[in-house]
Amino acid sequence: MRKFIFKALRYSGLPFLIRSFIQRKKVTIVLFHNPEVAAADMAFKYLKSKYNIIDLKDYVNALKSQNFSSIPSRPMIITFDDGHIKNYELLPIIKKYNVPITIFLCASIINTNRHFWFNKKVEGVVGSDLKSLPNIERLALLNNHGFDQNQEYENAQALNEFQIKEMAPFVNMQSHTLFHPILPKCKIDDAKVEIGDSKKLLEEKYNLKINSISYPNGDYSMRDIKLSKDAGYECGITVDFGFNNFNADLFRLKRISVNDTRDLNELIVKSTGLWGFFKTFNGRKQTYGFHSRTE
Repeated sequence: MRKFIFKALRYSGLPFLIRSFIQRKKVTIVLFHNPEVAAADMAFKYLKSKYNIIDLKDYVNALKSQNFSSIPSRPMIITFDDGHIKNYELLPIIKKYNVPITIFLCASIINTNRHFWFNKKVEGVVGSDLKSLPNIERLALLNNHGFDQNQEYENAQALNEFQIKEMAPFVNMQSHTLFHPILPKCKIDDAKVEIGDSKKLLEEKYNLKINSISYPNGDYSMRDIKLSKDAGYECGITVDFGFNNFNADLFRLKRISVNDTRDLNELIVKSTGLWGFFKTFNGRKQTYGFHSRTE
């Protein structure tokens, strides 16, 4: 049924109309996490054929200078969150289609055998419940179920230093904090370390120029925006649904999730924001989590 719905929406003509009349003068930022090679190949091929793929840094520079002469029509920015180890397998696809992408790295998980906490299954607890806990309580609960964010396991889940350095000439590597906590659920000192130290670590150890942060789970508060500005970031990426215009708030850039899909119809519908619009209209989040704008 789900595939039928996406196919029906694709051939309804709505995606074409949105691309032609709405996205033409808006900047669309799409979100991937850990797609398979075949899915990424399909996605990059399609997106490049329908949009003009630009680098995040070019849009940020245009916003800062208010000079948009270099931004083409139907501009799209492709982003990946977390820095999953299998992102390295996409390097030939990135080179093949010559598309600029941005990967947001968890600075204390990359180049280690530490694991992403959100991959840990806790019996009787759903992921959204974990994300809603104060950070100290979340870490304690995970620890009680055998997970320590500093523990080294047998296998790596995130990119290593060699992979990052090989990808860096073709990929804009940016910050996704140290350990991917839910920032509004952190005490101010912890949030400050997660935001500021991740930038320092990525710049000093990996020689990366870090100017952008993707808020883990898309969750942020005004406090976290201020901490990001104080740390020297130039922009912050959310999962607030929608497109970006030329007066966008640099620290509240909107993004559309395409869910690492292998279904072309789903990609077409989601990349236009049509699916996210229906979910938002029905009072549902496009991906997950909550968005706190106050402390």
